[in-house]
Amino acid sequence: MTHSITQLITMPEGKTLEFKRDLSSPKNMLKTLVAFANTAGGRLIIGVEDDSKEILGVENPLDEEERICNLIADSIKPRLVPNVELTSFEDKTLLIVEVYPSGSRPHWFKKEGPEEGVYVRLGSTNRKADRELIAELKRGVEGKSFDEQALPDRTVDDLDFDAATACFEMHRKLVKKDLESLRLVAKHQGHQVPTVGGMLLFGKDREMVFPDAWIQCGRFIGKDKADIFDHIDIHEHLPVAVERVMEFLKKHAMRGADFSELRRKDVWSIPLTILREAVVNAILHADYSQRGAPVRIAFFDDRIEIENPGILLPGLTVEDMLQGVSKIRNHVIARVFRELDLIEQWGSGVRRMFKEAEAFGLPQPEIIEVGMRVRFIVYLANPLVLPPETGPGWDQLGTNLPTQLSTQLSTQLSTQSDVSVQRLLLAIKDGEKSSGALRSILGIKHRPTFRDNYLHPALDAELIEMTIPEKPSSSKQKYRLTAKGNELLATEQQGGVE
Repeated sequence: MTHSITQLITMPEGKTLEFKRDLSSPKNMLKTLVAFANTAGGRLIIGVEDDSKEILGVENPLDEEERICNLIADSIKPRLVPNVELTSFEDKTLLIVEVYPSGSRPHWFKKEGPEEGVYVRLGSTNRKADRELIAELKRGVEGKSFDEQALPDRTVDDLDFDAATACFEMHRKLVKKDLESLRLVAKHQGHQVPTVGGMLLFGKDREMVFPDAWIQCGRFIGKDKADIFDHIDIHEHLPVAVERVMEFLKKHAMRGADFSELRRKDVWSIPLTILREAVVNAILHADYSQRGAPVRIAFFDDRIEIENPGILLPGLTVEDMLQGVSKIRNHVIARVFRELDLIEQWGSGVRRMFKEAEAFGLPQPEIIEVGMRVRFIVYLANPLVLPPETGPGWDQLGTNLPTQLSTQLSTQLSTQSDVSVQRLLLAIKDGEKSSGALRSILGIKHRPTFRDNYLHPALDAELIEMTIPEKPSSSKQKYRLTAKGNELLATEQQGGVE
């Protein structure tokens, strides 16, 4: 054992440790052993009061050892062979059952069967696995990932090759045969069809197949989710979505300037490198087979939380991650992100984020499992408290900015860096342009994203205007800078924004 019995007794119950006073409730004990085997292994110590940690010991230890071995053999399928041993502590005998991550996953509690009796470990509790999680446990044993699976009811034409080409253009020229080497497509019955990863990365109608494969961002007032200040839903291709999340975070950060060198350098109030790494990790390690919730980014006054669906992969703990141990959930997405330089060395990300937080003098980040999700929490050096007069005032459906926020946006753009609006102003600065032309320049295919995050904020802040205001829906409608927009753009460019 990596920890001595003395150390184990002082540790709290968690993902890989549980205490039982005796074998009077064997059913719960057996579910714990099943969960250990399906998750990251663990130790069950019998003879210790779990609340007070009082050492009670085991009466008739040899009999109890035989009993627990028989219970395990009779009650758990497939066969589980843990290490069972007796040890002395404070003149008492304890029974320790050590389970290792199993290569025969999923194990199940025999009385409940293979569909209802599979359990995994979440924190110090056992959670019944649903069908999707059971499938993931099986894939893990087979060495397969969900995003490598073929989608036989789809065709190669369902992939947006132009979008993929645009993402790769700064790295290499993408040709159609690369789709197979990148595993964006796979052979099925003699035909090429998209893989799950291909559809997630560059699918034209990705959310028809995977309705929760999008990203939700919110800026909340205070330190909880009672009142929301700003909100966007990001539906763009996953490599592009990384940048859109960063734009949202920058929009709600403060930006200063460092003039200690010859060239102005922006200094942000949030740790952008840590946050980018965390966002990439969340997209990369999300379990897209789950239904019910997207990747979520929550910006509070004192912290930013990045949360993705899916528990840690079997055999992996938070402690392992801090030591640089890495397991890849989505091999196809990882390969593409690696080629796009969105990730660097395998397994280095988490340690690097923690080291950077220490270097910046930030509180240590946290990684926690919350239900069937993993949450990464980045604490800020100094709270970013929204003005009291802001008020909740934001419609969570998120199509319009409140008037007071529009005014604030137009007066504080240079400090709060509404990157989306800045990009729109730069795209329109050389003359009138239609909505379609602007989306093309900005590389945005999803109309609601363009409308909600770019066009409407700029219109509401009176930075741009319609050329045919009396007919807002005219097919000939175009947009141009207002005097305020020209003035703001000139101010930004004089301030060193490139």
